[in-house]
Amino acid sequence: MAKITLSKLRHSYLSNPKSDSDYALKEIDLDWNDGGAYALLGPSGCGKSTLLNIISGLLVPSEGQILFDGKDVTKLPPDQRNIAQVFQFPVIYDTMTVYDNLAFPLRNRGRDEATVERRVMAIAEMLEVTEMLGQKAAGLSPDNKQKISMGRGLVREDVNVVMFDEPLTVIDPHLKWKLRSKLKELHQRVKATMIYVTHDQTEALTFADQVVVMQLGEVVQIGTPVELFERPAHTFVGHFIGSPGMNIIPCSYDGSARIEGQPVALEGPVRGTPTGQTEIGIRPEFVSLSDSGLPATVTKVSDVGRHTVVECDCLGHKVNAVIEEGAAPQKGDSTHLAFRQDQTRLYVDGWLATDPE
Repeated sequence: MAKITLSKLRHSYLSNPKSDSDYALKEIDLDWNDGGAYALLGPSGCGKSTLLNIISGLLVPSEGQILFDGKDVTKLPPDQRNIAQVFQFPVIYDTMTVYDNLAFPLRNRGRDEATVERRVMAIAEMLEVTEMLGQKAAGLSPDNKQKISMGRGLVREDVNVVMFDEPLTVIDPHLKWKLRSKLKELHQRVKATMIYVTHDQTEALTFADQVVVMQLGEVVQIGTPVELFERPAHTFVGHFIGSPGMNIIPCSYDGSARIEGQPVALEGPVRGTPTGQTEIGIRPEFVSLSDSGLPATVTKVSDVGRHTVVECDCLGHKVNAVIEEGAAPQKGDSTHLAFRQDQTRLYVDGWLATDPE
């Protein structure tokens, strides 16, 4: 296991990059502590797989360094980094038994059979596949194949980091929650440094203690799942995390925030003097239907089980409200929307610009 440091890291697939837009990864500086559970979260094309390939040694970055426990490994090939990687599609040998698949990484490194058996049995017990050890891998279900692929990554005790690249993409939805829970349990028991790459917010927030949210090659926020939900540092984070995502509403600001001339109270003071594009950000959970506030018309009502999502046209802008209980309004109803002040934030050019009182 190792502390991983990315220092002034940038990467371009062009031979002579000239501007920020030529870089698949903008400058990244971050630390992942030894034994932590981390997630790289973002949409396709945001740079997370590029970053994973740089950490694993499949790519050499255009600029910057990768350090494992302070040692510069930027130019080292993958086999000298002691990394285990679990891919989107299970990497196992169909003609081997489950036991031999789990044993392969150890035998390949010359471990004695007593060590091999001890580790294989321990990992098989954690994965709940002990009864399958004598079976050929070819006959396993997709979720069990991915379990074995995970086990191959976890069986070694000398790995610096275990990296998971969209490991649940091909798993049936009703089985994903089982594997997510199992992976979280494995981390708590093995205590290895783990990095989980995904575009699925549920997977990232379920697994990780710290989530790195990426957009267009840039890290826009690093935080706990609670921090990302409660206080998005960027409108992209607010929109990407949550279902439905944060309401982002254009506004003006001249000492106070206004939506189409209507004043809106913010959580606290604004940093500096905003000069860019200003927007109000508030999560639907903190918008309520009221007798006073901003005038709105209900355009859609969706019962999603635990609560109701009410979509409104508010002064020409779409605003969602989550209603936990009580009678839901009907499409076409006139109402007013009240924003909870301590959750109402100003964003300037996408970035959070208010501080709490």
